[in-house]
Amino acid sequence: MNAVLNVLLDIFRQPSIIVALISLIGLSVQRKSFSDVLKGTVRTLVGFLVLAAGANVVVGALTPFGDMFQHAFNVQGVVPNNEAIVGQVLLDYGSAAALIFFFGMIVNIALAATTRFKYIYLSGHVAFYMAAMIAVILGVAGFDTWAVVLWGALAQGLVMTLSPALVQPFMRKVTGNDDVAIGHTGGVGIALSGLVASITRGKGTSKSTEELQFPKGLGFLRDTTVIVALSMGVIYIIVALFAGSEYVRSTLSDGQNYIIFALMQAATFSAGVFIILAGVRVVLAEIVPAFKGISERIVKNARPALDVPIVFPFAPNAVLIGFLASFVGGIVGMVAMVFMGTAIIVPGVVAHFMTGAASGVIGNAAGGRRGAVLGAFANGLAITFLPLLLLPMLGEIGFSNSTFSDADYGIVGLFLGWLSIGGGQIAVIAGIVLALVAVYLVSLVMGRRAKNNAGTSAEPPVGSSEAEPVTSVGSSASSAETAKQ
Repeated sequence: MNAVLNVLLDIFRQPSIIVALISLIGLSVQRKSFSDVLKGTVRTLVGFLVLAAGANVVVGALTPFGDMFQHAFNVQGVVPNNEAIVGQVLLDYGSAAALIFFFGMIVNIALAATTRFKYIYLSGHVAFYMAAMIAVILGVAGFDTWAVVLWGALAQGLVMTLSPALVQPFMRKVTGNDDVAIGHTGGVGIALSGLVASITRGKGTSKSTEELQFPKGLGFLRDTTVIVALSMGVIYIIVALFAGSEYVRSTLSDGQNYIIFALMQAATFSAGVFIILAGVRVVLAEIVPAFKGISERIVKNARPALDVPIVFPFAPNAVLIGFLASFVGGIVGMVAMVFMGTAIIVPGVVAHFMTGAASGVIGNAAGGRRGAVLGAFANGLAITFLPLLLLPMLGEIGFSNSTFSDADYGIVGLFLGWLSIGGGQIAVIAGIVLALVAVYLVSLVMGRRAKNNAGTSAEPPVGSSEAEPVTSVGSSASSAETAKQ
């Protein structure tokens, strides 16, 4: 009996096996053939191991960067990068994160089926990263493993349901309909971009970013691998110059030229991100279709919440403007932290590219060129200061050279972390339960309002606009390819 129990414990300590089992269950429920089930399960297992290997590569590249940064500026430099921090989290919380991810998707489907929040979150990679962060915070709060999974899954499901609804009023301005939503952990920052753009919008018609003739020579910025390598190369070289050739050669590079060393570390960082994304795609290629098929049978009038690149073709110029404006916001925030004497959050290129680009498109739709710049700049500040506030909530992991980057991580992490600090486990449980009750109360109110509007068309999901369709600024679809992740 003990031998069987030990085997089961060994299985659930391996997140790669758990994720493979999720794929096995999902494909089996849909009555796929034995060949398809076997292929999907094995591909999921191998894909997750590729993801973990890439995380190790990224972490290895960030370690010398943190050393150089601290030596050069006598401060703690933290790079917000989800792949890197998840690689560290999986060592201690991998099984709990995998279970939260699995049951959180079920909670999301259940909420979409029983409330007016009709959003099915299909961006599985960032959902898994969110599950990892929730596992850390609840673990630091002292919850037993079963409680981490239970309350973590409820929190995960709430986030996956509410984040797309928050962005949807602005998303509708981009697409002109309610057919699709954004499902990404940058939802709060992207919604903030739309809000800032709406507030700062001038009178009359705002000019769109798409009226600009952007040089074709900057098209390489649409390739994440290239922009990560180049941007991180510049950052690594600057830090290496300040750290000094003697320190790098004697302490970090084993005698290698310090500029070459910096460039190779930046390229290694980019390679690690590329490997992680490749592994994620393999995993999600098997899991997401299974959950999508199940959700379509259970949830009527559901809206798929997809990753941020779905908005890129609507305003390609805004993609580039948004990235640059968000990155500038990150630099401004970093400089402010130097004067504040806090830990330094170094702008994470991946986060600023993905969420900044989406913020630029949303901001452009809500407020034209000005909205694209100011909205994305606000997102840049948000994803700089939120990770700073989140660091103490992550325990020992918060003292590493990386942290979670996007705005949703900061909001959810601070909500759970402050509850834990203020009232312990009871407060955390109460906060999650109250949030769940609030979702159903809002849904009930919206349902009653829909019944009172007799003779009108069916009410759109919560989070979407009931106004007449808005023609977005520059919202006509472009033939440009969706940016690579």
